[in-house]
Amino acid sequence: MEAESQGSAIIPFALPKGAEKFCELCQREARLQCSKCRVTFYCAAEHQQADWVGIHKRICQLLVPIRALTLRSLQQTSHTETQIKKAELIEICRLVAQSKLSEGKHQEALPAAQLCLRCSIDVHGPNTVQLVPAYLLLAEANMGLGNLDLVADFLSQAEWAVLKSPKCGLTIHHQLHRSLGRLHVATGDLETALHNFANDIYFATEEYGLDSTVTSRGYFLMADVFTKQGKMPTVRSLYSEVARIWHCHLTRLLETRKESIQNPPVDSFYDKAERVEVDEMLRTMLEFEQKDTRKDPARIAVVAHCLAMLSFLGGDFLKAQGFGSTALQASQLIPDHDLTEPIQALLQLVKILHTVPHPGSAESQY
Repeated sequence: MEAESQGSAIIPFALPKGAEKFCELCQREARLQCSKCRVTFYCAAEHQQADWVGIHKRICQLLVPIRALTLRSLQQTSHTETQIKKAELIEICRLVAQSKLSEGKHQEALPAAQLCLRCSIDVHGPNTVQLVPAYLLLAEANMGLGNLDLVADFLSQAEWAVLKSPKCGLTIHHQLHRSLGRLHVATGDLETALHNFANDIYFATEEYGLDSTVTSRGYFLMADVFTKQGKMPTVRSLYSEVARIWHCHLTRLLETRKESIQNPPVDSFYDKAERVEVDEMLRTMLEFEQKDTRKDPARIAVVAHCLAMLSFLGGDFLKAQGFGSTALQASQLIPDHDLTEPIQALLQLVKILHTVPHPGSAESQY
């Protein structure tokens, strides 16, 4: 059971003269402090609870050596060591925010994204390209909350930082254009969205390659725009490319794990955030193929097989069995279809492993 947040009132006379404290979330005057670390402050219990759920429970004690710097500790701790600790904190906040965003917990992602930005400014300075990942996290969180004005503001700051850094990496460019494309979709400016997604795909291709799963996400987002425009042949073409890329990728992953599949380290394939995102994307494609008036069993088989492999590699054997059965039914509608045998082999593997508890599984713990 996770510990709950606990706060205690700030005693003004206990603070050094002029050491006014501000709320971690809203920067208003603080009246409470975390009773565990005693270096984090809040305006009210509601903000303390929001911060605890969002990020603070993960980093409570990590903040102490960074924030509780006395004259003596400043003498003992070098500036470089402090910056390293802050850099580690930035990465933790980024991962937590991204994980919550993947789960659709946009409000909960805000504290981690906000702290990620503040720490990034401390380490790298204002208006630097290193702040862009935090701006993109804040933009995505506010996108989910419908705060489009804030999204536009964060992305504008990200664009400015990129413009000031001519040697900015290709990854930052592709991520920024992807976020801008999603903003323009939300505001209904589909042509500008397509322009940004095209740039996203270009930069992702330059960095990761044409057949990269990273690039495929750009194809998928572009297909969504064409769906809104009613351009179904283009949608089918893009979805087909996404399915091809993911089928090849997941097949390779499955092959590399077959020898030690009795105890698959599921977390090594994808972090939770990526698994959720890929699962959602493939499900959308499967639904499209199943509802398409030009229903193509070969396309259905490929996408359902992708979902079966993804579920299997993630340790969800029930879903793997369900999607595998859907894939097999579709493939059997086509004589001598080349996926029938691999799908049957996967279903057989699922059947074997689903009946044998392995270390770390829920069944083996009871």
